Amino acid sequence: MAWRNIWRNPTRSWVVIGAIALGIWAAIAMTGFATGMMKSYISNAITHVVAHIQIHDPAFLEDKEVKYVLKDLPEVANVVAAQPGIKAVSTRTVVSAMLASSQGVRGIQTKGVVPEQEALVSLLDTKIVEGEFLSEAGKNPMLISRDLAEKLKLKLRSKVVLTFQDEHAEIVSAAFRVVGIYDTGNNPFDLANVFIRANDLNQLLLGAAADSLGYPIAHEMAILLDETNQVNSIATDLQKKLPHTKVQTYREVSPDLELYESQMKTISMVYLTIIMLALIFGIINTMLMAVLERFRELGMLMAIGMNKLRVFLMIVLEALLLGIVGAPLGIMLGAATIAYLKKYGLDMSMYAESLSNYGMSSIIYFDVDPAVYQQVAVAVVFTAVLASLYPAFKAIRLKPVEALGK
Repeated sequence: MAWRNIWRNPTRSWVVIGAIALGIWAAIAMTGFATGMMKSYISNAITHVVAHIQIHDPAFLEDKEVKYVLKDLPEVANVVAAQPGIKAVSTRTVVSAMLASSQGVRGIQTKGVVPEQEALVSLLDTKIVEGEFLSEAGKNPMLISRDLAEKLKLKLRSKVVLTFQDEHAEIVSAAFRVVGIYDTGNNPFDLANVFIRANDLNQLLLGAAADSLGYPIAHEMAILLDETNQVNSIATDLQKKLPHTKVQTYREVSPDLELYESQMKTISMVYLTIIMLALIFGIINTMLMAVLERFRELGMLMAIGMNKLRVFLMIVLEALLLGIVGAPLGIMLGAATIAYLKKYGLDMSMYAESLSNYGMSSIIYFDVDPAVYQQVAVAVVFTAVLASLYPAFKAIRLKPVEALGK
């Protein structure tokens, strides 16, 4: 009877079913978009900024001083190389410096890297937009970002001067030449980092005199893994094997990444709650109109012996059937949208500059946790039942004699 009742006015029923389907589609699509943006930020940060795991001397994390290098670097490198699940490793010498050109001066973080290692971890060689990646040829080559080049009016072959403190806290200055300009799409990172060869930087840090730190030196070891879900277990293993170092996952190095990851688990519930609350009023309106139009009919049913519980359940079931018809349509539409945009992405090139300021790519690839579809199904059932309660109570408050007299 409930099924036949909802098709008495098919136009009105299809409007409600369409609203439910579109609401579900919107919730899934918005969740996919938000998740895609967050994953873009996290992926870019892991690739270009923090890697999956970083290893430092504990004191370096507090003071960032040149003298706090990784002790027993060859031993650390051997332990890391023997650890399963590691895709690539880059050892870096990191100093804070002043970068001066004829057009200005800027504080910068200078990273001395082994070019072939860095290319595997940060894929920096694929981000070169002008010139070439670091090589063994030439004297004191440097990579700078396109954003920094614009700020300081630099171009290929421009000469710059780096000034920083060596291991003895003495001021050291050296001339470098721009051989390549890169663009990772992450403006904050690009404006804050330049890359030179580790050998060039280490020689300047250690000076001509015999050093007390040993050679080679590095302040940071960045590790890229085969699978992101292994990051905690591998970091724990490395920390046990290297107790004199500090092993950190990307979540510890950059807590905002952990925040974004946790948000991905709840954002679908936020969108679902907002949209389902809007749908409640549509379902209430439809069911209430149906009840008001059928006063005489409902009065007749109660007069011939249909009890109030059955009338109540009939109204609730009508609303539930509307949701059951609309939910699969919305889920299928949402799943198709996510599948397409997960493969091809949504081109946001017109907002590329704004997105890059937040470390996001200009193409957003939608993604949704499979659990979202289960959440949608549960939310629709709950919403339909909740929205039907008022019309159902309205129906059972009818008095058969009064209803038949109308």
